[in-house]
Formats: sequence, C-alpha cells, structure tokens
Amino acid sequence: MNVSATYQEVTQVTRKGQVTVPIAIRKALGLKEGDKVAFTLTTAGKPQATLQPVPSAAERTFGALSSPTPMLSPQEERQAVAEGFAEEAAAVR
Repeated sequence: MNVSATYQEVTQVTRKGQVTVPIAIRKALGLKEGDKVAFTLTTAGKPQATLQPVPSAAERTFGALSSPTPMLSPQEERQAVAEGFAEEAAAVR
C-alpha cells in the first residue's frame, strides 16, 4: 500500500478503552499480533494522538555489545570452553 503523507481511518473505542488498529495501518507500520505500540499525546493547540510501533528489546539492543574480535564458530567455542575447563582442573590439582 502506498500511503500518502496523511492517511486516516476511523475506528471505535470500546467500553474498556480498546481500539482496533485498521489493517492498512497495521501493514504500513509492520505490526503483528503481540507487538507493542506507543500512543503519544500532543496538547499544543487541538489535542492529537499518534501511534507508533515500539521495537522489541532485542531490536533495541542489537549490536550494543559489538566487538572487533571475530565471532568463534560453534566448534571453536566448544574447543575454547573445553580448554578453559582443562586449565581450571589443572590449576586445582
């Protein structure tokens, strides 16, 4: 769907204060069941609310612990752990 600068759909608020996000807006925002969204209220002038997706913790923190050291393959990781255990066992003796 090609959404222009302004797109509007009307939905109804339930007694519990719930709303259904229309499918065209869910698709445009890439929302899936279980995703979190944030409502932002702007009160300057006429009050308006906007809705935006909230990225998951994994998406927000991806790459935060990057390192210049290349990652080990699973086999290299197992070998490094085995060597570490062997060194600890030798130190205890």
